[in-house]
Amino acid sequence: MKEKVIVLILGVMSFFATGQINKGWVVGKIADENGQAIEFVNISIDGVNSGIYSQKDGSYKIEVPSGEDVVLVFSHLSYNLLKRTIRVKVNDKKQMNIELIQSVKSIQEVQILERNTEGENLMRIDPKVMKLLPNPNSSIESILKTLPGVSSNNELSSSYSVRGGNYDENLVYVNGIEIYRPMLIHSGQQEGLSFINSEMVSSIFFSAGGFEAKYGDKTSSVLDIKYRKPEEFGGSGSISLLGASANLELVNKKKNLGALFGFRNKSNKYLLKKMDTDGDYKPVFNDFQGYVNYKINEKNEIEFLSNIASNSYLFVPQTRESKFGTVSNAMKLTIYFDGQEKDQFDLLMGAVAYNYYLKPNFKLRFISSAFRIYEEEAYDIIGQYKIDQLDNSLGSDNLGGVAYNKGIGAFMNHARNYLTANVYNVEHKADYYTDKYNLNWGVKYQYEQIDDKINEWTLKDSSDYVLPLVNDSFGYQNPSAQADYTLELEDYVNARNTLNSNRFSGYFQYTYKFNSNFSNNTLTMGVRGNYWDVNEDLLISPRVQFVLKPLWERKVVFKTSAGVYYQPPFYRELRQFNGELNKNIKAQQSLHFLIGSDYEFKAWERPFKFTTEVYYKKLDNIIPYKIDNVRIRYYAKNNASGYATGIDMKINGEFVKNTESWASISIMNTMEDIKGDYYYTYTDEAGNVYNTKVNYKTYVDSTLYNPKYIPRPTDQRVTFALFFQDYLPKNPSSKMHLMLVYGSRLPFGPAGFNRYSDTLRMPPYRRVDIGFSKQLKSESKLLSKGNPFKYFKSIWFSAEVYNLLQIDNTISYIWIKDITNTQYAVPNYLTSRMLNVKLLFNF
Repeated sequence: MKEKVIVLILGVMSFFATGQINKGWVVGKIADENGQAIEFVNISIDGVNSGIYSQKDGSYKIEVPSGEDVVLVFSHLSYNLLKRTIRVKVNDKKQMNIELIQSVKSIQEVQILERNTEGENLMRIDPKVMKLLPNPNSSIESILKTLPGVSSNNELSSSYSVRGGNYDENLVYVNGIEIYRPMLIHSGQQEGLSFINSEMVSSIFFSAGGFEAKYGDKTSSVLDIKYRKPEEFGGSGSISLLGASANLELVNKKKNLGALFGFRNKSNKYLLKKMDTDGDYKPVFNDFQGYVNYKINEKNEIEFLSNIASNSYLFVPQTRESKFGTVSNAMKLTIYFDGQEKDQFDLLMGAVAYNYYLKPNFKLRFISSAFRIYEEEAYDIIGQYKIDQLDNSLGSDNLGGVAYNKGIGAFMNHARNYLTANVYNVEHKADYYTDKYNLNWGVKYQYEQIDDKINEWTLKDSSDYVLPLVNDSFGYQNPSAQADYTLELEDYVNARNTLNSNRFSGYFQYTYKFNSNFSNNTLTMGVRGNYWDVNEDLLISPRVQFVLKPLWERKVVFKTSAGVYYQPPFYRELRQFNGELNKNIKAQQSLHFLIGSDYEFKAWERPFKFTTEVYYKKLDNIIPYKIDNVRIRYYAKNNASGYATGIDMKINGEFVKNTESWASISIMNTMEDIKGDYYYTYTDEAGNVYNTKVNYKTYVDSTLYNPKYIPRPTDQRVTFALFFQDYLPKNPSSKMHLMLVYGSRLPFGPAGFNRYSDTLRMPPYRRVDIGFSKQLKSESKLLSKGNPFKYFKSIWFSAEVYNLLQIDNTISYIWIKDITNTQYAVPNYLTSRMLNVKLLFNF
């Protein structure tokens, strides 16, 4: 297999090399309407996902193909995008000076300035990076996992944790509308498409903490997505071994009505065949989204956003074979399955927004949205297993084979879980901007309906004994004298819950910009309020951010923020392990303290940026939880306190000329102290100490322990990520994209609900994905009238190798017991190496 992969990569590279072309250069200067030089303008060839930046004096020099018409794109956050066509002779240099106009979003006479994040604690991400990202998910969340402070150890899932938080602690907005995650999904295999359609995105902003009061009530992060407003007819699409997508943009003649539609299909069948468990996988995930923007007149605008998603997952397992243990104690688990799992996850979402522009700098926004989530999880799976000891004797003819059997057993997993959630809300927001200060405020009402029916259990049988082992009536000769004993099931839950509730929230935020002799400064102060009628909890959340930009020759920005961040419970936090609801649960609280800096510099005459943030989060009223794969199960009690602290660093820039790459590293520690938790150790007559009691042993002593601070389930001490791009110097449309992720050992523990035992560590997560892409058609390349490809602006072909190093990453464990109650932790591995090919096009 390794030889095949090497041959494939060499073949792709040789294919790229055949496309080498001659080159030329375009040089010039870029200035604004007043003749002032503009720095950091991005100059790129249209259709090519790379470029260069202008220098401090506005000068630039870009390498282009010679002998053909080339479309250059000049873009800057504060200026209108500009395209110019030019033709350069072989090895020639051509002068082209550019004047950019300050960027405005114009509604006839109304002008709204583009968003500037310099005074905000937000990171801006270029959506273009997503197009050729080598990752099986190909979602916005995939690129987030390469950012500092963000971690994930599952390439099958779009879930991520930020600075010690869990998956439920992240805010996601699309066009100002909050998005909700499914609640029943317990594995990445079941997870369908991310809500966000990356082909429809115009801007991505992300904050890993210390965000402003205008963002909602969660304790970890915020992802703010904007879908683009169509300006001309066009579209795009892609097809690969993992699915397909198509997007269409429509605009009327007056250009005041635009529509953007996107369809996606995804199937992990090919990917899941690389899992440990052999069987028939039939995942089918479909998604349709629409965004319509209608400018009625100079002051009135209406937006519509809708989403229909249908995700089904059918799995008929057959066999599984897993080797585990150590070199000196190697074992093998073999399981033979019967039964199947059938899941359905559907989403309906619709939203309408009305924008009224009182003045060019004063916008009133009214939003109404509705979500309906239906989730169904049904499975009956029987597994018959055997545990074998492997022969590790050097020189043995049976080395690596089965030496002897250590036990047999069986288990049955059953579930019939159904959940329907309806969320309706109305909201008003306002934004007022001036040169000196900004005002933002908003109020929101939300009504929630949840209907949850859960019935699940596990039955285990080891060597013909049902576990947990209970007393029996063996030896009785008189049947009437025999006692009745109950069959005990593990993880038994049988409940029906309904919850109707009202939630009110609002915020007010003031931003003041002022200058001194030493710096330009921005101070943002805000406060949020939240009330939920279930627990009658009124929350007040003050937040403050301060940005200082010294008037130094070097571009340095210092940022600091602090605030109170509450996370009111939604539904899952209320549900206890037995299925009952604890409606007295309170909001979790996190105090954020953060200080950081951005430093822009040049190396090798190319721009770079180094960012650093140090943070401390004090956590109170924590609801402890356990994570199994991507399933979070809460204890439904505010009985813990804790902290999260660490440092995040990132450097990004042109490691390779004319293309952006970045590397990030995070060091983090998060711990919690669960109030009132304890455990005993037991000593037998021989002086041996045990953490659990076994029925057939006699104990002479016991000792009480209070665990105090233990690692939280997301305590991943070190994470490192690299996103690297390169291209052939003489053929810049032939590219390589590399994505490397490392996450240190996460905590885990034996099956059961005792959090204090979750102090073991699973192996680190290590993964490398690589992609090779070639632009087959560019906008500047003219084709004959009869050529059907002349209608396409660009066509790309990409070949990707996932898990290049063939590392078996562990996502969770299956726990197997024998009659002596000895537990074996058998790792559940994620996907192995695989090849994917992809075709992308724009028209």
